[in-house]
Order: sequence, then C-alpha cells, then structure tokens
Amino acid sequence: MSAIDTIKTPIREEMDNFQPYFRNYLKSKSALLNLIIAYLLKSKGKQMRPMLVFLSAQLNGKVNE
Repeated sequence: MSAIDTIKTPIREEMDNFQPYFRNYLKSKSALLNLIIAYLLKSKGKQMRPMLVFLSAQLNGKVNE
C-alpha cells in the first residue's frame, strides 16, 4: 500500500463519491477538451485538495455536502 493510499483510507468513501461529481462538473461539449480533462484527471495531483478538505472535515466532525 502506498503512502497516498494510507492517507486516503479514512476518506475512501468520500473520495469515491466525489470522483463522479468532479468528472461531471468538468464535462465539456468539446471532445478535445474532454480528452485533455481525462488526461489531467488521471494524475493524482488533482485529488490533493479534496483529500485535504475531507480529512480536515473529519478532524472537525463529520463530512457532509
């Protein structure tokens, strides 16, 4: 298990729920732009901010919408 997987363990459910929302939010009518967005989403760097938000929320109670 990688270090990032260890960090994501307590927020796995939140991250799983977030991914479809994030992809849908970035959806475009342009096929080329969708291709570029798909490429960018494959990098795990775009997950850092949501992970920090979910971890911070758990430190202060419960994660909600």
